[in-house]
Amino acid sequence: MEPFITAAIYTYPHEIAVVKHLLQEAGIRHYFENETMAWIVPMYSHAFGGIRLWVHPNDLDTVNAILQQLNTHLKIV
Repeated sequence: MEPFITAAIYTYPHEIAVVKHLLQEAGIRHYFENETMAWIVPMYSHAFGGIRLWVHPNDLDTVNAILQQLNTHLKIV
């Protein structure tokens, strides 16, 4: 069994809401490290390294495609 690897790091819990939904919808195995701590003390997120998205190495390409698609649709200006 291969260990999970970090695919992305987020600062605040609200940033992972859409990502979590898309990963669950795609059936991708994932884990958000420090998610609970970030909800409890959000301003300490930097102190413990942010909220890390961990995925299985076999799913990394799919996750990167999902994150890239999500980032290209977020045009604010």
